[in-house]
Amino acid sequence: MPEWAGFVGLTALLLFALLALARLSQDALSTDGSGAPAGSGGRQMGALDASDPTFPRFETAEAARQRRRLERTLEYDELSTGALLVNVALTQGLFGVLAVAGGFYFQIPLSAFGVTGDPLSTGLPALALGVAAGVGFWVGNELAAALADGFGVAFDESLRELLAPDSRAGWAVLLGGVLPTIAFVEELLFRAAAIGVTVAGLGAPPALMVVVSSAAFALGHGAQGRIGIVVTGVLGAGLAVLFVLTNSLLAVVVAHYLVNALELTVHEGLGVDRLDSLA
Repeated sequence: MPEWAGFVGLTALLLFALLALARLSQDALSTDGSGAPAGSGGRQMGALDASDPTFPRFETAEAARQRRRLERTLEYDELSTGALLVNVALTQGLFGVLAVAGGFYFQIPLSAFGVTGDPLSTGLPALALGVAAGVGFWVGNELAAALADGFGVAFDESLRELLAPDSRAGWAVLLGGVLPTIAFVEELLFRAAAIGVTVAGLGAPPALMVVVSSAAFALGHGAQGRIGIVVTGVLGAGLAVLFVLTNSLLAVVVAHYLVNALELTVHEGLGVDRLDSLA
């Protein structure tokens, strides 16, 4: 029991640190270099102004996307996409290393993390469930964004656009390195450790841990705006339920990765508008 409690304490510490860093990132994205809200009067000289008579009144989706990216480049000239990707990968990687090291130190069995010999945990069925769930969750995100837009609530896409690379090499790094790291580390902490270990070692009610982990997951994505927090919370609940039903870390990692990869490749890589923009 002391070993389980010790690892749960380490998990709580890591989650608190992760949420604190997410909050700092949210503050950095929501203000420009002068400390004023992004897009406000504190915007740096040279940013595009919609009140300018020369400002394009009709622009394609791709032109609008490029304009927003240029505006953010002018506002956050110290934050390049490459630097952001490196920062995310290193930060997430560090949290992952600490969690894995903690698991070894406290001698937590792999089964508590959702890694067993059951095909539904680590075999092809788990992989197939992860793919199906990932595509389904992404479609749900798209519908939620369209619904929010219908009620006049904007879906903040600034972080997604900042993460989008401008080169094939950048996309390879993003899809092959950064996004898998994010998916593995966040699922290891928010699902495997927060739910699997807590339930298996301390006898915590699974339903309660689903709610707690999903709320923490939502708060960790505050940079996506109010509607982003709600949508992410629902996504976190879906991933948590999937983990509880399958006891599969593989399934939730694959699902998480696909949601992020589809979001970026469809809208930023292929330039496809959201459903609400097509209406």
